[in-house]
Amino acid sequence: MASALKYTTLLLLVLLMCLGTSWAKIQRPAKQLAPALIVFGDSTVDPGNNNNISTVLKANFLPYGRDFIGHRPTGRFCNGRLTTDFLAEGLGIKETVPAYLDPKLTHQDLLTGVSFASAGTGYDNRTARTFSVIPIWKEVEYFKEYGQKLGKIAGVENANRILHEAIFVISIGSNDFLVNYYVNPYTRVQYSVSQFQDHLLQISSNFLEHGERWPSEDIVVVLLCYQWSLRKSTIMVHAEY
Repeated sequence: MASALKYTTLLLLVLLMCLGTSWAKIQRPAKQLAPALIVFGDSTVDPGNNNNISTVLKANFLPYGRDFIGHRPTGRFCNGRLTTDFLAEGLGIKETVPAYLDPKLTHQDLLTGVSFASAGTGYDNRTARTFSVIPIWKEVEYFKEYGQKLGKIAGVENANRILHEAIFVISIGSNDFLVNYYVNPYTRVQYSVSQFQDHLLQISSNFLEHGERWPSEDIVVVLLCYQWSLRKSTIMVHAEY
């Protein structure tokens, strides 16, 4: 029953991505369905990591955050909470998923999951370089660092359990077209649209196939393709290792 409820909650992620999140009201389950939510990606799931790096791509000013708790901007590229915030609440973990680079991060934040996402990034490293944001490989490096911190806080055995039972979310891909392919003439010279799609899929596949990086059995991948709007086309893949 708990497993079915967990996967129902994961499906909610896709609905929120498609329809937006401002209307959503999540009822917390009686029992926590996962110990932590670990997030990788771009502005769709960045809760404020870009606040702490040298980039012009930030959302730490109004009207961003006007409907957030306390009516304050946090670095989220929306007026309230992100899809991953709602997902964390739906899983019974917590109301919001904090940015890993937040200097105010607590031990409890680390124990229940963080986001490594950076607005403006993509699978292709050239995408991240456009606005000097965190490339996906660096997000993975931060995750390794996070694992070490978790081990020191909770003990190695308990940290391994948390990561094994955690939900991993990866929401990325739209910027590879928005700020790379359709803007960078060198990328268009090198690839046709279909070739660039294959290039991104290969990077994504390599990213997921490194099983030692993903101790969890539950990984949700949300690929957002820019077709008139970010939420025009959404694909979800549930990968089990």
